[in-house]
Amino acid sequence: MLAICPGSFDPVTHGHLDVIGRAASLFDEVIVAVGRNSAKNYLFTLDERLDLMRQVTGEWPNVSVEALDGLLVDFARAKGAGVLVKGLRFASDFDFELQMAHINAVVGSVETVMLPASSQWATLSSTMIREVASYGGDVAAFVPDVVARQIRRKSQGMEHADG
Repeated sequence: MLAICPGSFDPVTHGHLDVIGRAASLFDEVIVAVGRNSAKNYLFTLDERLDLMRQVTGEWPNVSVEALDGLLVDFARAKGAGVLVKGLRFASDFDFELQMAHINAVVGSVETVMLPASSQWATLSSTMIREVASYGGDVAAFVPDVVARQIRRKSQGMEHADG
């Protein structure tokens, strides 16, 4: 069975990888769908997020990475996927994802599987990572090494651009 793990992954964290890895053990094939959200200010471009995600998911042969543009249910239908996998950290995540699951089931005839975050990553969010990084904080404990290096490069580039 083919499953899709959607998200903006800006940046991809150890929490994201925990959910993706668990999905890879549950499903025959997993597509990580890296999307755009017009309401977000991104640290990385879509191409950078796709490249980073491909680098950090390489250990799972049944995981591929693709760009998502448009409705998730349309993407799922085009790929022949019947399952979406979402990670949950808090009750508020559940409230939001339950609403989305109901809509996606009706609009796209796709099921949603919700995986609780592992306890060590339960409070981690990309938003917090971006915030800490924007002030020059070290986020290496929360993201893969390649992502931490890219965040440092971006931060150094922004410092030089201001000077």
